[in-house]
Amino acid sequence: MSDTVAPDAAGSSRRGTHPAGGFGPALLLTVAGTVVPGTAFLASGRRRLGAVVLALFLLLLAGGAWLATSGRRHAIRLAVDSTALLWVIGGVATLALLWLIVVVTGYRSLRPRGIRRWQHALGSLVVLLLCAGVVAPAVFVVQIAAAQRSLVDAVFHDGTSATVLQPTDAAHPFGTKQEVNILLLGGDGGQGREGVRTDTVIVANVQTATGATTLFSLPRNLENLPFPPDSPLAAVYPNGFTAGSEDESLLNAVYRNGPAAHPNILGPTDDPGADFLKLGVGQALGLHIDYYVLVNLDGFSQLVDALGGITVNVNYYVPVGGEPTIGTLPDSYIAPGPHQHMDGATALAFARGRFGLTDYQRMDRQRCVLDAIVAAANPVTLLSRYQELARTTQNILSTDLPQSLLGDVVDLGLRVKDTAIRSVVFDDTVIRPAYPDYALIRSLVRQALAAPSDTPAPTTTAPSSPAAPTTGAAPTRGAGPTGAAGPAAEVADACAYDPVQAQAALTAGQPPTRRG
Repeated sequence: MSDTVAPDAAGSSRRGTHPAGGFGPALLLTVAGTVVPGTAFLASGRRRLGAVVLALFLLLLAGGAWLATSGRRHAIRLAVDSTALLWVIGGVATLALLWLIVVVTGYRSLRPRGIRRWQHALGSLVVLLLCAGVVAPAVFVVQIAAAQRSLVDAVFHDGTSATVLQPTDAAHPFGTKQEVNILLLGGDGGQGREGVRTDTVIVANVQTATGATTLFSLPRNLENLPFPPDSPLAAVYPNGFTAGSEDESLLNAVYRNGPAAHPNILGPTDDPGADFLKLGVGQALGLHIDYYVLVNLDGFSQLVDALGGITVNVNYYVPVGGEPTIGTLPDSYIAPGPHQHMDGATALAFARGRFGLTDYQRMDRQRCVLDAIVAAANPVTLLSRYQELARTTQNILSTDLPQSLLGDVVDLGLRVKDTAIRSVVFDDTVIRPAYPDYALIRSLVRQALAAPSDTPAPTTTAPSSPAAPTTGAAPTRGAGPTGAAGPAAEVADACAYDPVQAQAALTAGQPPTRRG
């Protein structure tokens, strides 16, 4: 009678009769079976099991490749769905456990009989290292998914808003809307500041069909912000927003002072200041503001540091600190130069500085900083720093975008990515912030939106009105055209390096400082 052991019903042979034979080949095949699950079972003669495991692995690999390429839209939608992220966490944990079982059982299937003690110890060590190689990336993915889920739940928590209408048709959340308008606010709150002043006020108009996007920037010192006639705010501010002194009645003070004077006028809401601004800015531009996003600049430096810094072009001396209203000189200046890498504190000073400059120059720099943040958020940086970024973002970002709408916003964002973004700035060559002509502003908005996205908006000259003095000689753009409607500029134009302008600033020398 032969000593050969017959294969069992599953098509496998008992341990020690597989073609691998020795201990060395068994270790190599175990490694191969970890990298490509199923191959260890095939090598040990367990063909059916090996084929099933290998087929599942290849399907998983194909699914990942699809999500990274043509299925990217679905991957991004998955990343903003809190429930789906919970399934991802559970799925990854289950997959890692099954993979560990495959590694261990694969080695046991390949291990020859009668191995020596040192071989047994070495084999156990190799299997342990292979298991660690499976667990480590699984833990990393789970941590990323958990951080993303925490971010989604913390920022997009479907709170109460006085100005957001929940979509009536889940399949078509934007309905027949041809455009979506999002109010982008930069809140300049922080240590030594009372409340939050929104020194950055930008409306992003996004065409839902094409993704064509136009940014409308309003100056922080705009006065007499109007409100819709059917709003309760129009009754208490019939001539536009006022709050006593001129300084407390500017656009950047509405967020803080409006709700303080009339805390319950709009009814239940999580952020009355944002609702005040949505109604007022919408009326000023002649647009319906759908949602807002507020970035608190006090935590902005943390975000930049979490990204490892940002790189921007500087075309003129930018003050660090200083208070123009009382004449306090800056502590120092950021000198002109191309491709300057900035940490969080420097980037915040770059975005805030206005001593001796105009609000429009600061508005341009803030848009450039946002553009630089997007550029710094490359895949490698996001993966390596994501947990810190997610924690930081929770602390500085608030919005009334419903969580249920995030998937559709992703689709809209992907369309925006494929189009050039135009920027329309209502500077003092077009309007006078102290004497705003809101009918003119609304007319310019209509003209800008009526023009094709690749065609400059028509030039319109503002009517004469008393001009407020301005300081600073640097133009409001680093390069490219200026003005609100003639023509509208791409965001990149304002952020380009201008060697002539920069050299002129360097030749003129650094302005005086408090420490000078």
